[in-house]
Amino acid sequence: MTRHGQGTLPTGQYWQGWTVPDPVGVVVLVHGAHEHGGRYAHVAQRLGEAGYASYAPDHPGHGRSPGRRGDIVGLDAAVGGVAATVRAAADRHPGVPLFVYGHSLGGLVALQYLTGEPHERVAGGVVSAPALDTSTATPVQRVVAPLLARVAPGLGVLTLDAETVSRDPQVVADYRTDPLNHTGRMVARTGHAIMTGAAGMPGRLRGLRLPLLVLHGGDDRLMPPSASEVVRRHAGSPDLTVRVYDGLYHEPHNEPEQDEVLADVVAWLDGHVPAR
Repeated sequence: MTRHGQGTLPTGQYWQGWTVPDPVGVVVLVHGAHEHGGRYAHVAQRLGEAGYASYAPDHPGHGRSPGRRGDIVGLDAAVGGVAATVRAAADRHPGVPLFVYGHSLGGLVALQYLTGEPHERVAGGVVSAPALDTSTATPVQRVVAPLLARVAPGLGVLTLDAETVSRDPQVVADYRTDPLNHTGRMVARTGHAIMTGAAGMPGRLRGLRLPLLVLHGGDDRLMPPSASEVVRRHAGSPDLTVRVYDGLYHEPHNEPEQDEVLADVVAWLDGHVPAR
């Protein structure tokens, strides 16, 4: 049974957590674009059943955090929220190993954090459909994106199709009606942050040494599986597992097969908890 808590980070961002007595590990959940940490409550519940505490910040401009809706301000701001959450979790649970689990934009943010200066107790990461494939952007969009990010950061530039998140109609319906989701277009500054972060990630990945689990739906139409192949090709970690689930859409943790996916995540975490 998990116990829910919430608060505000030094960055001003909202966070929530699901704790269990004497956790074997702590997982910081990093949500994707236009959603919020509350959509991972069922993931936290499953992790709690396995003995893990979970914490989830809302990115700037997302969920209950302040800011223009859908605008993460920049990759550094999103990473800063993750770093602050990890530090807070580490303080709350001394001596317990830490993990970072990021999905989509959150996968990019998690990788940016893990390839930077992660907390000394971070024992590994899980990334789901990381936002590393920007091949759909036209040459013109690539040239214009930096300019728009500066002069019109709130301009809507891209529509995300809710039908692509899951094959479960109820998940899609809930996504569309969730008042904490951003249902407008992706704003220019967030789009530019994704493009620049993805472009720089291959070079950063070469220095990654932490264990990493990568998950992807084989029929993901929002972020193609080729994005996870970027991690496979470039990650320097000697402990790398990439799992592509045939037929699944963008959110493996919200598909009809979510029990299998989350069981795989728990098994991987269990295998990477240092012996006490």
